[in-house]
Amino acid sequence: MLILSRKVGESIVIDGRIVVKITRLEGEVVKLGIQAPADVPVHRQEVYEEIQRNNQEALTRGQRRVPKLAPRAAGAGPAGERPAAGAPPGPPGTSVVNNPQ
Repeated sequence: MLILSRKVGESIVIDGRIVVKITRLEGEVVKLGIQAPADVPVHRQEVYEEIQRNNQEALTRGQRRVPKLAPRAAGAGPAGERPAAGAPPGPPGTSVVNNPQ
């Protein structure tokens, strides 16, 4: 852990993108100003820990397995149907089987 001394009005810069500024001292309470990009979440530690607990609980609570789809028959179309006799060939790279009647 890095420990720094700063006075009111002084700042530290993290990763060139986050600025933490000491804005005020009120007794034993330090008021901080934090400037960070919108994609960087900033939380008090107790809030962050609660978010982590909730996320972990959501992952472990009531997990339901996603059902597997049945495999399609060879040559079956999207709805599981075979192309009609005399239908035009499919997209490039597909094979057409002649079905003599």
